Amino acid sequence: MNWTRRDFLTTSALAAASLPLIGCAASKNQPKDNPMANEIATPACNDYFCSKFGVTDEMIDKVLAKTLSKGGQWGELFFEHLSTGSVNLLDGKVASGSASIELGMGARCVVDDQVGYAFTESLTIEDMMRAAEAAAAIAPGVDAGPVNARKNAEFKTWYDTNYSWNDLDIARAVSLIQSIDQRTRTKDNSIVQVAVGLTWRQRVIMVNTSDGIRATDSQPYYVLRLSIVMERNGEKQSNGSSVAGLDTFEAITEDKIATMIDEAIADTQILFEAVKPKGGEWPIVLGAGASGILLHEAIGHGMEADFNRKEASIFATKMNQRVASDEVTIGDTGLLRGSRGALNVDDEGTPTQDTILVENGILKSYMHDKISAKHYGVAPTGSGRRESYKWAPIPRMRVTYMANGTHEVDELVKDVKYGIFCKKYTNGQVLIGPGDYTFYVKNGFLIEDGKITTPIKDVNIIGNGPDTLSKITMVANDQKFDCGGWTCGKDGQSMPVSLGMPSVLVSAITVGGI
Repeated sequence: MNWTRRDFLTTSALAAASLPLIGCAASKNQPKDNPMANEIATPACNDYFCSKFGVTDEMIDKVLAKTLSKGGQWGELFFEHLSTGSVNLLDGKVASGSASIELGMGARCVVDDQVGYAFTESLTIEDMMRAAEAAAAIAPGVDAGPVNARKNAEFKTWYDTNYSWNDLDIARAVSLIQSIDQRTRTKDNSIVQVAVGLTWRQRVIMVNTSDGIRATDSQPYYVLRLSIVMERNGEKQSNGSSVAGLDTFEAITEDKIATMIDEAIADTQILFEAVKPKGGEWPIVLGAGASGILLHEAIGHGMEADFNRKEASIFATKMNQRVASDEVTIGDTGLLRGSRGALNVDDEGTPTQDTILVENGILKSYMHDKISAKHYGVAPTGSGRRESYKWAPIPRMRVTYMANGTHEVDELVKDVKYGIFCKKYTNGQVLIGPGDYTFYVKNGFLIEDGKITTPIKDVNIIGNGPDTLSKITMVANDQKFDCGGWTCGKDGQSMPVSLGMPSVLVSAITVGGI
C-alpha cells in the first residue's frame, strides 16, 4: 500500500442530511434534453483501489472465483472508500463538527433470484476470500459460471470525478456558514434562531463482476442547509431551506445561497398569516418542484422492479396499461448534471440512463437492477443502488420527474371554486405496496373562486398514489427540479435522490387538519 496511516486518517468528510426544500430553475425539457446534462469528463480513478490499498487484478480474480465456488451463476465484488464530514453553526457559534471514514468490500453470489452476500472491512486477500466463501455458501448452485476477463465500463459523466471534498479547507466551510448566518439575521428582526450546516461525503467505488465488467466512479456529495425560527407577539414559527448536489464546493454559488436564504425567510414569514383550511375532499394543485416528493414516494417506489417481481406493488399487473391521463409522462434519470440523484454508473456497474416509466399515461417500464432485468427479460436501467459495501444492491430511484404538460399554471386554478395549492411538504408517510400516503403541507394556499388566496398551515393531504395519478387532469408547463437534500429510505438503506415535476391539478385529494 502506498498510503500511510496518517494519509488514510486525514481523508475525511460527512454523510448528507435530508432536508428538502429549494427549487432549481424551471426547465421545459425532460432531463435527457436538459442543457445542464452534458458530458464533462471521463473517470480518472481506475487504479484507485490498487494504488491506495493494494488491491490487484490477481486478487480480484481469485476472490471472484471463490464467490462461484459453490456453483454460483454470477459473482460480483463491490469496493467502497467513503469519507464524510460536517460543520454546523447554531446562533453564530460552531456547534458541532464530525468526520468519519469507511472502507470495505462486499461479495455477492447470484443463483437465479437467490442472493448470497457478505462483506469485509478489510481488503487483505485472506479477509476478502472469507467474505466470498460466505457469499458462495449462502447461495449454492449447480453449474458455476466462469470468471471472464474484465473490461472498463464506458460511460458519460454528469459530475466532476476528479474533484475531492477531502481537499476542502475546513476554514472555508466555517466561513461560508458564518456568512450565511449573518446575512440571514439582517433580513428580519423577528428571527430568534438560525442554524446552518454543511455536510459532505466523498465516495469512491469499484465494481468487478464475473461476466467481465469493471466500473469505477468518484462521487462528491454535499448538502448546505438553513433553518430559522421567528417570533412575533409571542408566536413562534420555523421553516428552512437547503441546497444539495453531486458537485464541488465552488458549485455553491452566490445565487444559490441568496435563493436559499430568501426562501427560508419568506416561507417562515408567511406562516404568521396562515389559516387552517376546511377538511374534506377538494381539488388540489401540487406546485412545481417539491411536489415531486409525492411522485417519488407514492408512485415511484411502486415502479421499482423488485416490488413488482414479488407482486407487492399495485403496478405489478399494469404493464402497458393506462395508469394516468395522456398528459402524464413520468421518468427516472441519472443524467442530470450536478443533481444529488445523478449517477454516472450504478452500483452494479451499469451506466445510467433516462428511463421512461409512464409515457402519455401508459406504464412502459419499471426501474431494474440486474436481477429484476433478467427476471423480466429486459436490459437493466442503471437503477441498482446500495447504501454501502455492507448491502446488496436493489432497484432504487435516482432523479424521479414528471415531464412538462401543455397548460399554464393559471389554467389549473381558474375553474377551482375551493381547493388547496401545495408548495412545500414535511413528515410524509407511505405504504409502498398499495401506495397509501399522508403528507404534512408546510406551506400552501387556499384556492378560492379560481384564484390563489390565503396562506394555510396545519394540514395533511391523505390519499393513494395510483389513485392520485389517475386523477391528474391538467399538467402545467413549469417543470422544476428540486435541489434540496433529499434522502430516500428503503429496506433499511438510505440513498441520495432528487426529484421534480411541473404543477398539476388533481381532481380530488382528502384534506385533513392536525
